[in-house]
Amino acid sequence: MVLVDSSAWIEGFRRSGKIEVKLALEGLLEAYEAQWCSPVRLEVLGGARKDERKRLSHHFSVIPYRICKEEDWERAIALAWKLRGNGLNIPWLDVLIASVAIHDKVRLYAIDKHFQEVAKMAPLTLYSPGYNGMFNEHQDG
Repeated sequence: MVLVDSSAWIEGFRRSGKIEVKLALEGLLEAYEAQWCSPVRLEVLGGARKDERKRLSHHFSVIPYRICKEEDWERAIALAWKLRGNGLNIPWLDVLIASVAIHDKVRLYAIDKHFQEVAKMAPLTLYSPGYNGMFNEHQDG
């Protein structure tokens, strides 16, 4: 399973979005490997235009969904302290998303570069798509 960050969903849904991101999302969806979580839901659906909300909600209703619990928030706080202690300040919801991926031992597909910095300081494994966006079943770093 691959937890897909809002940065990838939003880029993939843009008409002028990067083709490599669109292909990667398609590969994950076709392989039934894409997953999303509570903070990604807020970022994607909370920022959706009124005319897109129903379509996006329906689209996401068939993708495995990871609800964040109180323990996830506690782990995110610990990760935030570690990152800040090393001089890295990133958006709070991204700390939570990274923390969920770390705890669940799933790869994270994101196009926000700060997740690469998190992976240098914490056991976050990033997902890299295979050739032509095909699902890559091997662990990447």
